[in-house]
This record gives sequence, C-alpha cells and structure tokens, in this order.
Amino acid sequence: MKLKTILIILGSIVALFFIAQIIYYYSVQSGIETYPYTLVKSYDDIEIRKYEASLFTSVKLNSSNYKKASSEGFSVLAGYIFGDNKENKKIAMTSPVAMTLEDSTTMLFMVPRQFKKDDLPAPNKKDIEFKDMPAKTMAAITFGGWANSEKIERYKSKLKAALEAKAIKHTNTFYFFGYNAPFEMIHRKNEVVVELQ
Repeated sequence: MKLKTILIILGSIVALFFIAQIIYYYSVQSGIETYPYTLVKSYDDIEIRKYEASLFTSVKLNSSNYKKASSEGFSVLAGYIFGDNKENKKIAMTSPVAMTLEDSTTMLFMVPRQFKKDDLPAPNKKDIEFKDMPAKTMAAITFGGWANSEKIERYKSKLKAALEAKAIKHTNTFYFFGYNAPFEMIHRKNEVVVELQ
C-alpha cells in the first residue's frame, strides 16, 4: 500500500473521530442536567455563583490523589446510577462530577431534580450516601484539558490568590468539578470552586 493511501486513510479516521466527538458533545452533553446556579458577578479570572439546594449521591474515598480517587469514586457512583441498586433502576447522569479537595476525597453526583430522596432506590454498596446540599454561594475558576492533581492544586492556588486580591472571604471548603467523560477530547471543562463566607 502506498504511503499516500495510508495517509489518506489515517486522515479520514482522525476526521471521523473528531466528527463523532462533535456529534456527541452537541447531542448528548448538551442534554445532560447540570448543577443549577445563578451568576452573581464575573471577574476576568473567576466567577461568583449562587448554587441552588440540590441532592447528591456520594461516596467517601481513602485517597486525595485525583487519578486514584476519581477512578474509584466514578466506578462506585456510576455503577449505582447504571442499575447497581436494589431495584436495578437506571438514573440519568448529571454534570459536573464533584470531588472534595480534602485529605480524603468525597465524590458526588447530583441527583436529577425529578427525584426526591425517598424516590431513590437503595444502593447495593453500603458506602454510598445521599446528601442534601443547601443553597450556597461559591467562587469558581475554570480550566480546560485533562485534570490531574498538580493542575487542580495550581488552579486552587490561583483561585485563592484571586479572592484574596479582591478581599472576598471563603470557607476553605474546595471542590473540583469535572464536566466531561474521559473519552471526550473537545470542549473539555474543569473547575475548582470554593464556598464563600
């Protein structure tokens, strides 16, 4: 096979892959329910948001390492919403996936608003809990690409510095928000957020 033919085939495969990514983003990602908030104020580098009270499924993990905790936590919570529960009931995925930034990480999936706590099937895994999160004001800083522990820590520091420069007080309760499935390559979005006083 000639080199030119190989290059044409490879180019076609790459083009099809990116077309599939675009179709997925606009047809699936755009229809996913998200953690609702109202924008309070926007600065050059951060946003202040008022989040609505919401219900979450959660699992506490023994690691603060992003890669390890995200893999373990996602496996547990995704298993629950994909039917690993007492009723074999499927629950729609929401966005973002949230992770506390503490010595031991807690991962959280927002429950779709159609469900109340009493409507949810009991989990098969005893370490899954349901958490009612009250309405809260949070500051957020956004970054693209794939997240890792170092990048999250860097943006956490940037968010702290931006709030300090604007004399905005926070509670030191930080979260990482991830908005994309691991296989998504375009329009990747991540955030570090912190609750404000």
